Amino acid sequence: MKNVLFLICLLTISYSQAQELPNITLKSTEDKSISIKELANSDTIKVFSFWATWCVPCINELDAISEVYEEWQEETNVEIIAISTDDSRTKKRVIPMVNGKDWEYQILLDDNQELKRALNISVLPYLIVVKNGKIIHQRTGYTPGSEDDLYEVIKEHSK
Repeated sequence: MKNVLFLICLLTISYSQAQELPNITLKSTEDKSISIKELANSDTIKVFSFWATWCVPCINELDAISEVYEEWQEETNVEIIAISTDDSRTKKRVIPMVNGKDWEYQILLDDNQELKRALNISVLPYLIVVKNGKIIHQRTGYTPGSEDDLYEVIKEHSK
């Protein structure tokens, strides 16, 4: 019985720690330092979408959200932050791709993948929804239409 209680306590502690964003600073495409913890510490919903230029489902997801992003912002004041996990070999493709796509998201660069590792992300696309610095929803992968499910989560928590 003690082992079971210990395991439950350990899982509860791990779960609560995993729900808070790490204090990591990333660079913007304009080479400005942005603290993830400060950016996320807001009562408005922030969606962090981890992507890479070589990841077709990532691009499809960001394109699909881009089509409805303005409406989402008007209704919920949500902010999408697209975090590129491209490494030193592919990060030179990020800005041309973003400019070509005309995405209105804030783009951050996790080129040494520090944030990706800290959140234990192993598969892209990976998406987390944050409010008041806490992760309230997370999802791996993308299928067409899953942006509608994401919007339902955003609406539910923006009240």
